[in-house]
Amino acid sequence: MKLEDFPKEIQPYLLPKIEGDIVYRCLKCHEEFDVERLLYTCPGCGSVLLLEDKTFERLGKLSGDAWRKVFDYRKMLNIPALKGIYLYHDVVGPTLPLDSIVYLGEGNTPVVEANATLQKKIGRRFYFKNDGQNPSASFKDRGMASALSYINHLIRTGAVSEILAVCASTGDTSASAALYASYLQPRIKSAVLLPHKKVTPQQLAQPLGSGAMVFELPGVFDDCMKVVEALSEDYNVALLNSKNAWRILGQESYSYEIAQQFDYNMDNKTVVVPIGNAGNITAIISGFLKFFKTGIINTLPKIIGVQSVHADPVYRYYLEPEPEKRVFKPITVRPSVAQAAMIGNPVSMPRVIDLVEKYNERGKEQKVFFVEVTEQSIMDWQLRANRNGHIVCTQGGETLAGLVEAINSGLVEGDEEVILDSTAHSLKFSGFQEMYFEDMFPEAFEIRPKRELQNIPRFVRPDALKEAPELGKQLAPEQFEEFVRLTTEEIASILTLKKKKKA
Repeated sequence: MKLEDFPKEIQPYLLPKIEGDIVYRCLKCHEEFDVERLLYTCPGCGSVLLLEDKTFERLGKLSGDAWRKVFDYRKMLNIPALKGIYLYHDVVGPTLPLDSIVYLGEGNTPVVEANATLQKKIGRRFYFKNDGQNPSASFKDRGMASALSYINHLIRTGAVSEILAVCASTGDTSASAALYASYLQPRIKSAVLLPHKKVTPQQLAQPLGSGAMVFELPGVFDDCMKVVEALSEDYNVALLNSKNAWRILGQESYSYEIAQQFDYNMDNKTVVVPIGNAGNITAIISGFLKFFKTGIINTLPKIIGVQSVHADPVYRYYLEPEPEKRVFKPITVRPSVAQAAMIGNPVSMPRVIDLVEKYNERGKEQKVFFVEVTEQSIMDWQLRANRNGHIVCTQGGETLAGLVEAINSGLVEGDEEVILDSTAHSLKFSGFQEMYFEDMFPEAFEIRPKRELQNIPRFVRPDALKEAPELGKQLAPEQFEEFVRLTTEEIASILTLKKKKKA
């Protein structure tokens, strides 16, 4: 639609103004820093940063109802820069001009209600938000669109020239970083660090295909992260992990989309999120808080963070009920099928602590909870979900397992509706499905396949068949007719099919 076709009272707000005063704010010493330079930790105390709009209160000039109309009508504009996460430009990146915004199709991922069979099994109405339907097939594209749009803006204004973007990854971050960097080449190049043999082949193929320099290191993600942090401290590179506060800002769009997809009614809603480096749960909490402060939503939804027993430092931290006694301790992770969550020392932990407290205060009761699940339950529930029409990854299996645990422990009850975060596409983790079906999991995963969930292909070649088709070999007509007849009969027998009655 064209601007003049919209209601006159909405027209002035559909094209966002370039405004706001965004600064880096240190979570520990509360110092603020200009965003006209690449910054990841506080120069004074070394703590992580969040981006803060010092003029955020300006959004209160419009009512919550007016903002809802702006976002709903804005979806009808045919302006690429406003089609993705920057549909919410006023809160995601109000200082970025539209011509700096990078849009590759990220955002607006669907919320898909679980089918009746699965909902009956769980005993709850619930949905998956399929973030695997982003361009690089994971939720990381939300944050990467934000981080790279910001860097693109710095390049366009002459604040920086050429940029080498670097990240450590369990797979999804590297795929996303390499994709967005390649779109902006030659001014931006990318290098990614991966833990050797701990990334699926599908995920490894993605940054290689996008032309990134890929380095495999011994150890796990936490070890790669330390090297990347050293690179960003000592060399002129752009860090693209969730330590980058612009990443968090972009990932807040997940919350805004959920609100919009449920007509901004967050009453009796619960959002279940897997926790890895803790950037995503941080962003989701922050996003809902911003919409709540502006009156766009009137209720803060319950948020449940999920971790595997093989990588559960955040869950362990919140086991202590008294906040003043809590002490965060990094852990040594064990192998996990939820690879994106296999992180023992999440860099966003200070953000989690800060925002969970604010969220609970705003909600006037405890609104954020944490549960842990077994590796067995992650795989079992992922397979059950996908047998019921979904395309969830192992992290999606983790959130479904987390929902089951939350119901069993009384965290979810009554008429609550639940939105589960499936962070990536199931095809990225098809190797784990294959290991499950073939009972090939190493002992360290602690996973034993359930027979009813295993599924392997059957080779069909009837014993009575004399000649079978082969590549490059054409059967005689009567031989091919025999192949079709005998094969059809054998498959029909296996499936116990009944023949049609002839008229």
